[in-house]
Amino acid sequence: MSKDIQLNSQPSPLSKKQLLAFFAMIVGMFMAVLDIQIVASSLSVIAAGLAASNDELSWVQTSYLIAEVIIIPITGFTARLLSTRISYFIAALGFTVMSVFCAFANNIEAMIIFRALQGFFGGAMIPTVFSTVYIIFSVKQQPTITVIIGLVVTVAPTLGPTLGGYITEMLSWHFMFLLNVIPGIFVCVTVFLYGNFDKPNYNLLKNFDFIGITLMAVTLASLQYVLEEGNKKDWLEDNLILCLCIIIIIGFIFLIIRELTFINPILDLTTFANKDFTFGCIYSFIIGVGLYGAVYLLPLFLFTIAGFNTVQIGFTMMVTGGAQFLSAPIAGKMLGSKIDLRIMLAIGLAMFSFGCYLNSFLTPDSKFEEFFMPQFMRGLALMFCFLPTNNIALGSMSIDKVANASGLYNLTRNLGGAVGLALISTMLTDKTNIAAQYLKENVSSTSPMVMMNIQFYKQLLDGKVADPEKAAFFLLDSSIHRDAFVIAINNIFNIIGLLFFFIMILLPFTSNARDKGGHAH
Repeated sequence: MSKDIQLNSQPSPLSKKQLLAFFAMIVGMFMAVLDIQIVASSLSVIAAGLAASNDELSWVQTSYLIAEVIIIPITGFTARLLSTRISYFIAALGFTVMSVFCAFANNIEAMIIFRALQGFFGGAMIPTVFSTVYIIFSVKQQPTITVIIGLVVTVAPTLGPTLGGYITEMLSWHFMFLLNVIPGIFVCVTVFLYGNFDKPNYNLLKNFDFIGITLMAVTLASLQYVLEEGNKKDWLEDNLILCLCIIIIIGFIFLIIRELTFINPILDLTTFANKDFTFGCIYSFIIGVGLYGAVYLLPLFLFTIAGFNTVQIGFTMMVTGGAQFLSAPIAGKMLGSKIDLRIMLAIGLAMFSFGCYLNSFLTPDSKFEEFFMPQFMRGLALMFCFLPTNNIALGSMSIDKVANASGLYNLTRNLGGAVGLALISTMLTDKTNIAAQYLKENVSSTSPMVMMNIQFYKQLLDGKVADPEKAAFFLLDSSIHRDAFVIAINNIFNIIGLLFFFIMILLPFTSNARDKGGHAH
């Protein structure tokens, strides 16, 4: 193994206090990942409380994601500059304070600002935990720790909407944010007192890359905005979206040139010269598409078509989390063994693909039993996807590069989720319209089934509306659109499944080779 990618596999043994500090860091990461989606099922209640329009309301999530995407790539730099202890403490403190501010926001403008700052600080916690694993734990310990982190990263997005909706229904939407206060205080105090894993390096402030960080912030913020708002504004038909797309292209070009030529870049893009890291990022991107896409699609179906309430949706979604807990010990044991990482990843990708295929047979009458197996299969798959991907991407990085690499690696998963959700939202609209048009063209108004439905609706509405026949045709049209919407969801589940299936083409080109310590070359 070459010197530039060799990790120190025998770091100094950790004290109990340092282990407690690392546990606190995992708690902080869980809070940050959970809060990405925690407001998803409660936006209508927040809108009522803050007198916000739908367009304004979407920014409660968008602002968090934009800020998070901006900070994630530079967390490696801040951790090396200030030390893991101080950088994580600042992030956890900021996240906790902003959570309180979100809870007491009295208008939508304040909520958006506080959510953006919450995302900024929360995003700084996530990659720091990943990089710390490869700095403070030995090779033999890493699989066990990676399993715990894998559970946090994959369970939290699933749990977020469920927990948020339940808290809102039982208490108030304000408590979604106040939920972070007690754990946040624990994280801040514990990390500050005991998280002495490394030393600060203030020499990094020499030749600080102000231009690079500005280019990165503008480009990533523009990209996130386009992905979040593009479908609502009809993409390039909107002048602002068109201008931002031009900014994104120019910004990325200049950012790459800057970071490859500057003496002390904020982003070390040479990390991508490591083939395994590059492939790991590609897999991470696809996992982000599947993870966030499934969490978006299924609750949407359960709420709009199946008519489930928040508690029922939460109960259904927890099947995925339960399956992840069941698979975690098996996946962790495989990761710690001599098994080829590519085989383990192939198992995960294939299972996730099959789970999406099983989910493509939904009907308006689907019940819990029909949701169980697809979710269970995807839940089992996630740990087999995440753990080998994490090890492929970061397992061969040197200690001086792993912090920066972790930021870039986590960014790809978030971008995968953002790009995936934007494409899914667009496809959902287009495919629903196409399917509705097809159904209308192939359903004759004189067919016995249509006439029977019209007659049923007329009898149902007779005496309740001025024109029962017109209202009956309106209800029939709504029924057609409902069926078209279900068809579109089924098609998108198939597309996600095919994406996971075809990405396996890259596996033969990915290195597995483990050295005697179980580490990937």
